[in-house]
Amino acid sequence: MRNLEAKFRLRDVDDARARALAIGYSDRALLHQRDTFFRVPKGKLKLREEPSGAWLIHYGREVRDSLQLSQYEIVPIADAAATRAMMSATLGVIAEVRKERTLLMRANVRLHLDRVEGLGLFGEIEAVIADGEDPERRRAAVDELLAVLGIARGDLIDVSYFELAAQAAPPK
Repeated sequence: MRNLEAKFRLRDVDDARARALAIGYSDRALLHQRDTFFRVPKGKLKLREEPSGAWLIHYGREVRDSLQLSQYEIVPIADAAATRAMMSATLGVIAEVRKERTLLMRANVRLHLDRVEGLGLFGEIEAVIADGEDPERRRAAVDELLAVLGIARGDLIDVSYFELAAQAAPPK
C-alpha cells in the first residue's frame, strides 16, 4: 500500500478542522493511539495500539518534491501486550509516541489532526494511492488541503514524531 503524505505543525487544531470541513472533509473518528517503534535494519516498524485494536505497521518513505511517498504494510495483532513485550525483548524499542488523533476524510484523502504528548499540535495528510497508480495523480488533493490550511512547502516536516522528539531532547 502507498500514500502521498505531508506532515506539519499546527497552531490551532479547531481552525484546521473548520477549514477542512468547509471544503468537504468529514469527521470520522477521535482516536487515542500508542505507537511503539522498534529497531529494524530497514524502514520503520511500529506497534500501533488503540482501544479498538492493534496493528504492526512497517513502512519506508522517500521525499518527492517536499511531499513524502510512503510504502507500508499493516498486520492486525490479536494480543498487543504480548506482542509489544516480545518485540521489545528481541528488537529493542527506539521510542514510544502517544497521541490523540482526530481523523477527517474526503474521498481517498485522510487528514489527521494530532495532539502529540510532549511535542504539541500537528497535521498529517495522507492521500491513498491505488495499486499501479502514479502518485503524482494525488498531489493536487494534498496541495489543495495544504493551501486551505495555510501551510507552505517550507513548513513541511519529513521525520516521524519520535525523531522530532529526539531532535528536541537535550544532548546526553
